[in-house]
Amino acid sequence: MAPPVWLDAVASGANVPAMSPEEPTSTTDTPSAPAPCGPQIISGYLKHLGSGPGVYRMLDGTGTVIYVGKARNLKARVGNYVRLGGHTNRIARMISATASMEFVTVRTEAEALLLEANLIKRFRPRFNVLLRDDKSFPYILIARDQAAPQIMKHRGARNRKGDYFGPFASAGAVGRTINMLQRAFLLRSCSDSVYESRTRPCLLHQIKRCSAPCTGEIGLDEYSQLVDEAVRFLSGESQSVRQLYQRLMEDAAGEMEYERAAKYRNRLWALAHVTADQAINPDGIEEADIFAAHQEGGQTCVQVFFFRTGQNWGNRAYYPKADRSLPVEDILDSFVAQFYDDKPVPRLILLSHEIANRELLAEALCIKANRKVEIRVPQRGTKSGLVDHAVANAREALGRKLAETASQRHLLEALAERFNLADVPRRIEVYDNSHIMGTNAVGGMIVAGPEGFVKAAYRKFNIKSQAITPGDDFAMMREVLTRRFKRLVETGADAAEGEDAAGAATAPDAPIPEDERPDVFPDKPDLVLVDGGLGQLNVACEVFADLGVRDVALIGVAKGPDRDAGREHFHRPGEAKSIMLEPRDPVLYFVQRLRDEAHRFAIGTHRAKRSKAISANPLDDIAGIGQTRRRALMNHFGSAKAVSRAGIEDLKAVNGISAEMAQKIYDFFHDRRG
Repeated sequence: MAPPVWLDAVASGANVPAMSPEEPTSTTDTPSAPAPCGPQIISGYLKHLGSGPGVYRMLDGTGTVIYVGKARNLKARVGNYVRLGGHTNRIARMISATASMEFVTVRTEAEALLLEANLIKRFRPRFNVLLRDDKSFPYILIARDQAAPQIMKHRGARNRKGDYFGPFASAGAVGRTINMLQRAFLLRSCSDSVYESRTRPCLLHQIKRCSAPCTGEIGLDEYSQLVDEAVRFLSGESQSVRQLYQRLMEDAAGEMEYERAAKYRNRLWALAHVTADQAINPDGIEEADIFAAHQEGGQTCVQVFFFRTGQNWGNRAYYPKADRSLPVEDILDSFVAQFYDDKPVPRLILLSHEIANRELLAEALCIKANRKVEIRVPQRGTKSGLVDHAVANAREALGRKLAETASQRHLLEALAERFNLADVPRRIEVYDNSHIMGTNAVGGMIVAGPEGFVKAAYRKFNIKSQAITPGDDFAMMREVLTRRFKRLVETGADAAEGEDAAGAATAPDAPIPEDERPDVFPDKPDLVLVDGGLGQLNVACEVFADLGVRDVALIGVAKGPDRDAGREHFHRPGEAKSIMLEPRDPVLYFVQRLRDEAHRFAIGTHRAKRSKAISANPLDDIAGIGQTRRRALMNHFGSAKAVSRAGIEDLKAVNGISAEMAQKIYDFFHDRRG
């Protein structure tokens, strides 16, 4: 059964019209009268609501979605928000902040559950449980768009012909598995362009990681057998593949062909390493995901284990954003629904806690996967042991995170004390530039907060100004800081961030307790570190003065004599003399770590830009030259430089190049020379 049309429409960003409430009667024309909000505005919708299933959205005065919920009976659910009393502090704050509502009616409650998860991930309302990390999982792909299939890591849409195996918990797990599979099955991992241009075997063939079909060291029929064996192994037939190699090894040894026997022996070793690397491979678990949650200190960790083809393909820890008052069962309930919004659903899902919507969620996932999906909370047996193991991992992971968070918080407090900052910084931004003699210049910004590095907030800046003298670090820093803080000032991040932190539309006489405030990471930094001395700091001060930024602390971090780590000088605005921290001060190590991360990010960005520029093919800039024609030209002439020197008649001799296209290619290169 295909998902309903409305689900695709909402996912693509289509607006669903709001249902207008009953207009409240007014006895005054005073324009300054406060707009209705909370129960008063919600009650106006009840007369227009039906009793069927649907999804509702609550919006604050600025039009921001603050909560998304589903209901079996929309009128009854929304009516609960109108009654006074009986609400938790979180629900009471949510109701008081509501200035309007929007509704979508659906056919079944299962469809409402799917749509709710979709909208939560789209709008990220602050009163919902939010899945923080929703990156796609990596897969192993055996691509079949060439005569000799390629084994590779794949992430994203499955729009390439081939066999997909996964998901794996991390790219590292995929890399290790591919490495072992290359040893066992000798499949090529090179790109198609490299495969087509090889004239002799590469190093991987020399170290027995590839059978080199590119140069005919192995026939395509024999290579296809290796591919089929790899597919069987990844599909769960690992035992039959091992038995095949065991038999072939014994036959070769019996015929005294010891070199061939050693080849099969090495493959058996590689296969054993693959299965051993999967940690635990329980019997009876062919395809399942395990969700185990643990709650402590107002935070929740959800460990997800992936089992495919009877093998454990890794695990990943998540820390969903949720109100501290929510029980672990409610968080797990919302988490699982959001998790499968854009991911394939296995046949079996095991949970550590009973959730209220278990049967409904199973029905919704059956609709999504178009097959039976079972959700269990095992109490005994092998499956219960697996869940207990996952819970132990969740408990340990959360303990480590809480310890790291506490340590990070102490470091931030000490940092504020050492540099006499007005407040403990919640967001720190560090800036660095990277280039080689002014070429491929980039600026990098890394972000850190109470929970460590916030890599989703990292930004790179390609230096665009043509007026900058190559190698002028001061001018590059000026451009980077100007672009960053000009946008921050123009978007009014100050007001938005302050509103989120305090709770929008919350009455001033009812402050939110500190431990119940939404966990909102600010968009604006409290502290900016620039990698450089007094000159870089003065540039930053000038940019802040020009843009009117006055409430962000600035520190310049200069390398010490002989560029020795541990002897850094710290410059602050308005102070001619720099300061140094004690060599063993934890704050010094903390700042060094921030600076080194900014340096790593800037250099990595520069190298990626430089590599892209080096590998750029001028043929890509010619209109009408696609992958097929470019490959034909490269195969015929050997290089783009040789193409640029070719005459029109030589170009016309290439398969797929017409007289008109040959003239276009010739004119492209000769016009550029002129």
